[in-house]
Amino acid sequence: MTPPPPPADWAQQLLAFWFDAHGFDDWYGGGPDFDAEVRALAAGWHDALRSEPASSFLTDRDTALAAAILFDQVPRNIYRDHADAFATDDLARAVARAMVERGWDRDVAEDRRQFVYLPFEHSEDIADQRESLRLMAQLADPRSLEYAQKHFDIIDRFGRFPHRNAALGRASRPDEEAAIEEGKNW
Repeated sequence: MTPPPPPADWAQQLLAFWFDAHGFDDWYGGGPDFDAEVRALAAGWHDALRSEPASSFLTDRDTALAAAILFDQVPRNIYRDHADAFATDDLARAVARAMVERGWDRDVAEDRRQFVYLPFEHSEDIADQRESLRLMAQLADPRSLEYAQKHFDIIDRFGRFPHRNAALGRASRPDEEAAIEEGKNW
């Protein structure tokens, strides 16, 4: 069954929800209640739009930013602890990469810009991790760079995020167990 198309103003609704109605504590420390709010608002949009090419979200900066959030952050809330949480990472990264290439990221308010860069930080590719470090270093909030460095260190050490192993059906190697415990906060 094909999901219904999202409303024409889905991007504006998502940005208002994400940035006006919520903030840092929800984004990085939210729990079941925030996940339920995200699911109620955006799960259908995610399902309806996930098969679209990245280029379809590059009509303007705000739509691209909303798409980066829709395909990187939203699935982490609506599919927590499931492989589907990472299924649209490539699409989020393609949108984010295009935003950076076009310079659109520089026109995004700093408190929002981290969401353009997070798709690189969430990648298990070391080149994307290097790009995350470069981009996050541009932000004034030292927490952004600190977490980017932590993500880089894990990929540099293991070549993957061990805390995703259970969700992705991957067996954890013995040396990954400690990293899984350390990484539970992100």
